[in-house]
Amino acid sequence: MTSASRHAELRDFVAAHFPQRDFALAPASADASFRSYWRVDAGGETRIVMDAPPDKENVAPWLDIGARLHAAGLHTPEVFATDHARGFILMEDLGDRTYLPELSAASADALYGDALDALLTMQTRVSPAGLPPFDEALLRSGMEIMPAWLFDRHLGFVPDDEDVATIETAFTLLVANAQAQPQVFVHRDFHSRNLMLIRELGIENRESERATAPPSFSNPGIIDFQGALHGPIAYDLASLLRDCYIAWPRERVEAWMRGYHHRLRAAGVVDVDAATFRRWFDLVGLQRHTRLLGQFCRLHYRDGKPGYLNDLPLTLRYVLDIARGYPELAAFADLIERAVGDRDIARARPQERAA
Repeated sequence: MTSASRHAELRDFVAAHFPQRDFALAPASADASFRSYWRVDAGGETRIVMDAPPDKENVAPWLDIGARLHAAGLHTPEVFATDHARGFILMEDLGDRTYLPELSAASADALYGDALDALLTMQTRVSPAGLPPFDEALLRSGMEIMPAWLFDRHLGFVPDDEDVATIETAFTLLVANAQAQPQVFVHRDFHSRNLMLIRELGIENRESERATAPPSFSNPGIIDFQGALHGPIAYDLASLLRDCYIAWPRERVEAWMRGYHHRLRAAGVVDVDAATFRRWFDLVGLQRHTRLLGQFCRLHYRDGKPGYLNDLPLTLRYVLDIARGYPELAAFADLIERAVGDRDIARARPQERAA
């Protein structure tokens, strides 16, 4: 199907829900999948349309997970119309203010406070029943993207037998860490590009506002949740606090992490000491960031999305910092540093540059 014919189908879908009204369509956003999003403006009333080509995407998981989150009082886009066969969803427009550009030293506590409230709700009130398990096969296959796409395709580095053994040792440790944790609902991409600022928040009165607010908070809006899994409890926390798109001082991250650990203990969700929870948090984050080192390269070389290479340096920093903190992972950190060498990791290999 040509892009022109797909766009014509998109317009037909929208027109059926705005009869006898003129409307304008403009790109709203795209993500790392084959989905794209369009803003419909019908005389000042706006909606978002998801375009999920049915030969590449399935809208059913998005609808299922969105309904679960909404039922728990979380702010996901309200759905107005769905065409399963053609892969279109007409939904609420949450605006275009993601957390990422709104975060600052002054706003972070308030914004992350809301995000952590939402995360606690997800982990205590959203059932993971029927979701795919974040099992060993999935954990390993995710990490295996790294040697294939970072080492081989991006860096031209070929691990020897000893290197392969080092990788296997690290992967085994990271899988065991993830499986040792309580298994809960996992958004899987709970970070600053998938959280929307819905309302203005006064930093000075934010704590009192939270204390008197109804259980269903309007902030943050939560998007890109269709990949949710039944998995380790610290995964989304690491995704949020060690975000590949923005970094915070170590002391601040650890303070947020400790506070959330206390809340989980108070809620009866975990019963482990601070050192154990810290290890869960560190190593499940390392599993995630190892995968993303490969995934960001794959998005460039395979999918023609070069912007993700710019996110490699921070992701690499997380991997090396955390691996260096655990003696059993020192050889893994050494291997990655040797593979990168003095390369500017955000620059593509000329012979492999995406078209």
